[in-house]
Amino acid sequence: MNLAVVGTGYVGLASGTCFAEMGNQVICVDNNLEIVKKLQNSVITIFEPGLETIFHRNIEKKRLSFTGDLEYAVLNSKVIFLCLPTPQGEDGSADLRYIRAAADQIGKILKDNKVTEYKIIVNKSTVPVGTAGLVEQEIKKYGGDINIDVVSNPEFLREGFAVSDFMKPDRIVIGSNSKKAFEIMRGLYEPFVRQGNPIIEMDTASSEVTKYAANSYLATRITFMNELANFCEVAGANIDFVRRGVGSDTRIGKRFLFAGIGYGGSCFPKDVKALIKTSTEKGSPLSLLSAVDSINNLQKVILVKKILAHFKGNIKGKHFAAWGLAFKPNTDDMREAPSVYIIRELLTKGATVSAYDPAAMETSKFYLKDTITYAGSEMEALKNADALLVLTEWNEFRNPDFDEIKKVLKNPLIFDGRNIYSPERMSELGFTYYSIGRKPVK
Repeated sequence: MNLAVVGTGYVGLASGTCFAEMGNQVICVDNNLEIVKKLQNSVITIFEPGLETIFHRNIEKKRLSFTGDLEYAVLNSKVIFLCLPTPQGEDGSADLRYIRAAADQIGKILKDNKVTEYKIIVNKSTVPVGTAGLVEQEIKKYGGDINIDVVSNPEFLREGFAVSDFMKPDRIVIGSNSKKAFEIMRGLYEPFVRQGNPIIEMDTASSEVTKYAANSYLATRITFMNELANFCEVAGANIDFVRRGVGSDTRIGKRFLFAGIGYGGSCFPKDVKALIKTSTEKGSPLSLLSAVDSINNLQKVILVKKILAHFKGNIKGKHFAAWGLAFKPNTDDMREAPSVYIIRELLTKGATVSAYDPAAMETSKFYLKDTITYAGSEMEALKNADALLVLTEWNEFRNPDFDEIKKVLKNPLIFDGRNIYSPERMSELGFTYYSIGRKPVK
C-alpha cells in the first residue's frame, strides 16, 4: 500500500520505517529540510534501539523515502498519517497548530489538483477528543467533492522499545465512522497482529480518549507508587517488598510499579495535563489526574530534599556527579526529564554538576546549556564530586566498579533516584546510600 507519514519525529520515523518493513511503499515528509536531507543521506535522526537496521534496509529496498514536498506525498499515497507534535499549550491544553496546518495544506492540495480519488487521513498524533472532526472540517472546507475519511489511530509506542511495540503490538485501536476506512486500515495492520492480538474498532471520539486514558492511567500507577514510597520511608517499610507483594496480584500486575523520581518524557506529562484541561472544559473534571500531576511535580525534586537533609541545608560549593540525563533509559529524549529539574535546583542552591549519559549528552545541552560540565564517561563525571546522583537507570550503571567509585569520589556517598542498587550491598561496600522508599543506609 502507498502510505505517507507527515512528521519524522519519534512516532513518524518509527511508524514509517516499520510500515515499510512490512512491504508498504512509504513516503515520509517533514518541513525541516535539514532533517530531510540527513534522512535522504541515510542518516538516522533519532536514537531508538533496533530502528537503524530496518531503516537502512528499507531505504536500500526503495520502500522508504523522504521529502519536504507534502504535495508529492499526498498525491502519491492512499493513506496519509499525521505524526505531528501536539505540544502543551500555556493553559495545559494540546496545541493543535501543526495538525491544523497540515490538514489545511492537504485540503488545498486535493482541491488544487482536482483529486477525487478516495484517501484516508489518519491522526496518529495524540490529540484531544474531537480532533478527527476538526481535521475533516479543515480539509473539506476546500470543497464537497474531496473524497476522504479521517481516522483516529493512536500510537502506543514506548521510547526505547518503539520497533518491537510497532511490529508486535498489544493491540491496534482504529477510530472511524466509515466501513470502507475500517476495511482498509484493518488490511494495513493485519500483518502486524498475526499472533492474534486484537484490532479494536470504535468511533473516533472513543479512540482519541483511549490514548489519553492509557497514558494517564500508567502515570497514575507510577505516581501512586512514588507517593507510597515516600510513606514507606516514614513508616519504616521497604517499597521494594511492597511492590512485589502488590504486583503479584494478577488484578494489578507488575508493570509501572517502580518507585523513583517521577515520570517525564514527551507523553505522560503533557497528556495528563491535556486530559485535565479537556475534562474541565467539558464540565467533568478529572480530579484524580490533577492530584497525579501535582504529586509528580513534587516527586521530581524529592532527591534534592534528601541531598539538602544530608548536607544540613547547605550545598553551596558542593560538586555532584549525575549519572543519567534522559527521562528513561534507551532514549535520548530529555523532555520533562526529572534530571533537568533536579540539576537546576542544585545549581540554584550554589552547587555544581558534572553529568554523563550514554545517549542524551547532546540533547541535554538544549535544556541545560553550559550550566554543567559534560563528562566523557561515568567515571570521568565522578572526579572531585562530593556525591553521585543516579538519575536514569541505564543498564551500564547497574553494576559498576564500586571500589573505583570510592576512590574517585570525595565521599562514598550515593543518592539513587532509581533504586538500582541494594541498600544492604551499599552498606557492606562502605557507602552512605539514599534511595526512594527504603530506609537510608549510612
